[in-house]
Amino acid sequence: QVQLVESGGGLVQAGGSLRLSCAASGRTFSTYFVAWFRQAPGKEREFVARITWTGISPYYADSVKGRFTISRDSAKNTVYLQMNSLKPEDTARYYCAAGRIAGVGRGEYDIWGQGTQVTVSS
Repeated sequence: QVQLVESGGGLVQAGGSLRLSCAASGRTFSTYFVAWFRQAPGKEREFVARITWTGISPYYADSVKGRFTISRDSAKNTVYLQMNSLKPEDTARYYCAAGRIAGVGRGEYDIWGQGTQVTVSS
């Protein structure tokens, strides 16, 4: 059974940093893209960043470019999202997802984790 499990969320002050982890188990994702999405209360789930499962071709939403970094640890089967210079508007539940298309829409990803909450206080 395929599983994606996120961790690393929490409460941080504006300007601070957090690192989210997405641990994969159950199958080989060598042909997949892995993405982070986020959803704030009352808002649509939005794309944040993606990377190939082999760890190349990172791509970011404009809203996080220069502040967030997506990366992969092959030995740990884990994808990370390093978030620096956090802003209150980054507050959301962050989800890890996997899919076969290099897209930015939630419909292009068919495997999802449960999410981890990130709250940035002003």
